[in-house]
Amino acid sequence: MATASLIVPHHVAIVMDGNGRWATKRFLPRIAGHKQGVDSLSRCVRACLERGIAVLTVFAFSSENWNRPFEEVSGLMELLVLSLSREVPNLNANGVRLHFVGDRQRLSEKVQAGLAQAERLTSGNHRLIFNVCFNYGGRWDIAQAAKKVASSGEPITELALDRAMALAHVPDPDLLIRTGGELRISNFLLWQAAYSELHFSDKLWPEFDEAALDEAIAVFRTRERRFGQTSAQVSGHGQKTTPKAA
Repeated sequence: MATASLIVPHHVAIVMDGNGRWATKRFLPRIAGHKQGVDSLSRCVRACLERGIAVLTVFAFSSENWNRPFEEVSGLMELLVLSLSREVPNLNANGVRLHFVGDRQRLSEKVQAGLAQAERLTSGNHRLIFNVCFNYGGRWDIAQAAKKVASSGEPITELALDRAMALAHVPDPDLLIRTGGELRISNFLLWQAAYSELHFSDKLWPEFDEAALDEAIAVFRTRERRFGQTSAQVSGHGQKTTPKAA
């Protein structure tokens, strides 16, 4: 566990990749890997709470994942409903506030109702903000923000778009982790990750544990975060983050 004297990222974002490959390696159906991935996510949430991380954002289902086999998509939807009923009471008891980020129009009424109920139940919590990106894509996010700003009649500026993004309620991620050994961010947080530190882990998501998270945080501590400034300008000022406009 990190001590108070050590810097931890305020906001960690994770592309949880490798569930299917984890299952295939064990001659199991892909949905078994997703179920194991839910357990890994629960472990990760606990680890973030213990380490004092304030915001956790995960990529649970991308807008491109609809192209996967029907059985896998259907299983993922059922797993989401089951996970909500099983995990939300515990998250609420531990002070976690849930936000589901993404386009809900394509989701069933049952799933939409479950997401809304989980958000209402945890709305008063402040210990950890937990953003679950479901039916989300970075390009979708930028497009919906532009549409929102244009329809308001406000000039389209960086600040206006930033305020209209689906994650405008939290600062941009300090650390973006991708598991599974792939070296790309796959349409995740394209706007918000402009100055995120990137860390790629070879571990498949069901294998990602507290030690792997600590490794990512340790690497984060070695990075110099300049945000366009020079090393001399930021020297001696400690950790800097990009704040959201008020």
